[in-house]
Amino acid sequence: MTGAGAAGLVVALAAVATVAVVMRPRGASTVDFYLAGRRVGVVTNSWAICGDYFSAASFLGVAAAVYATGLDGAWYAVGFAAGFVPVLLFVAAPLRRFGEFSIPDFLGRRLGSERVRLVAVGVVQLIILTYLVPQTVGSGITWELLVGDGVLGMSAYATGVVASTAVVATLVAFGGMRGTTWAQAVQFLLLLGALVWLAATVVGAGFHYGDAVQHISTVPLEAPGADGALEPEQSALHPDRPAVFGEPGATYGGLGQLALIVTLAMGTAGLPHVMNRYFTAPTGAAARTTTVWVLCLAGLFYSLAVMVGTAARELIPGAVDDNPWLADLTVDGVLLVPEHALPVLGRLFGGEAGLGVVAAGALVAVMSTVAGLLLAAATSWGHDVYERHLNPRATQRQAVLAGRVTTLVTACAAAGLGLLMRPDTMVGATPSVVATMVTWAFAVAGSALTPVFVLAIWWQRTTATGAVWGMAVGAVVSVGMFTAGAVSSGGLLHDVLVTPTLVAAPLAASVTVLVSRRTTPPPDVERSWLIMHGTAADRRAERLARLVVAEDRRRREVRRARR
Repeated sequence: MTGAGAAGLVVALAAVATVAVVMRPRGASTVDFYLAGRRVGVVTNSWAICGDYFSAASFLGVAAAVYATGLDGAWYAVGFAAGFVPVLLFVAAPLRRFGEFSIPDFLGRRLGSERVRLVAVGVVQLIILTYLVPQTVGSGITWELLVGDGVLGMSAYATGVVASTAVVATLVAFGGMRGTTWAQAVQFLLLLGALVWLAATVVGAGFHYGDAVQHISTVPLEAPGADGALEPEQSALHPDRPAVFGEPGATYGGLGQLALIVTLAMGTAGLPHVMNRYFTAPTGAAARTTTVWVLCLAGLFYSLAVMVGTAARELIPGAVDDNPWLADLTVDGVLLVPEHALPVLGRLFGGEAGLGVVAAGALVAVMSTVAGLLLAAATSWGHDVYERHLNPRATQRQAVLAGRVTTLVTACAAAGLGLLMRPDTMVGATPSVVATMVTWAFAVAGSALTPVFVLAIWWQRTTATGAVWGMAVGAVVSVGMFTAGAVSSGGLLHDVLVTPTLVAAPLAASVTVLVSRRTTPPPDVERSWLIMHGTAADRRAERLARLVVAEDRRRREVRRARR
């Protein structure tokens, strides 16, 4: 990368770091550190949620999946964007009205059980770890492509993993939720700006989406095989003919496409780093309005990601002859690593400065999501385990310190796993390594957490024992299925195994309902219901009714005493 590109990247990262430092929490309370004092406005929170949610899988992975598999890759965009519809309809407002620190905290209080809280902590940590690893892999890929050199004896890939994780962990530990919120808002604007610039540039150069899809769909899709030569891909929907870009079936059959969308859509409602952000909204109405903003921004973002992924497939093969540096990254015009689609497109149309713009977008996408995940891990360990169980008499300063320490420990674990899982060992097995790995986190969240989470909000009869069994069954079945899917061959069974929520979520919900019907719900369920679903007028009416009943009872007792 040239000096101009490197300077742009440094300026973008410095801006994010400055915002995080300036907006760090002023107090030392856990509400300041974990929830930014519950005073985050609608627009800022929607930008921060987008920064949290639009990870390397969204920026690099969706475009890469579209580049590699055409319409099948677009299902990732559909699933990621559609995930906020159930959040808007069923989760955002009642979750904020109930008002706790985290998902485990919500479930523990709602169901009156510390056992539920601890099981939920385990599930949340599993989700966070499976989400963190692809982000660190994405940072390694970006550094390897852009810088190409390592430091302190590490490879370029390892340097990217370690450097990005260390920087983000430091910012989160120092800035807490308040600093992280503003940093993520700025990161989202940088990320969206990079994508808009790239889309506008290719369109300005004459790219037309409809014509491109029609053109590249006239020949079979090809991908580099194990021997390094291009091999045609067979359609999963029509095994007797090759896959093409503009038709479904390059990777998933009919049931596989449905299973993928359900996994991604349901998983969103169970992502701890996204759901925790709703606790920072001042009211339930603000949480719902924030989700509307997020839905609009997600629609724009993923539409652009699909378009530039298509542009990469159309434009890169014709650019190889005029750009010798592409020879090392391609085989007959097809990229060896699909995640290189956006950086290569940026360099083709903007030179080294364009590469720097895309690099900044990719790295801030990774850093923003990693920041949210580390903060969610800190909240879960620091508040739900340390404050509630290990040291119930902890001062506010000790509790915040515990959150900062767990942030650093979780970051070390994620970086270690990212170093072990190099993407080049998995290329060819999946359409996009980063996007595919993220579906594992969505699978666990959508299977183990979302069914119990939604039932706890909308079904009064939900019990602590039912929730524990539901989360355990959802987690075990989803992990077991996508592990089996990783070693299975193609076909209908493989499609369902790698995106298991279609099976695991109904199973978890059924187990929760069956066990709950045989056990006793918490005694204060009516009070919890009123907090989550009642309006202020409802609550006033309820209090008035209780006063009237109490007064009638008192008068009857007085009359009975006089007799």
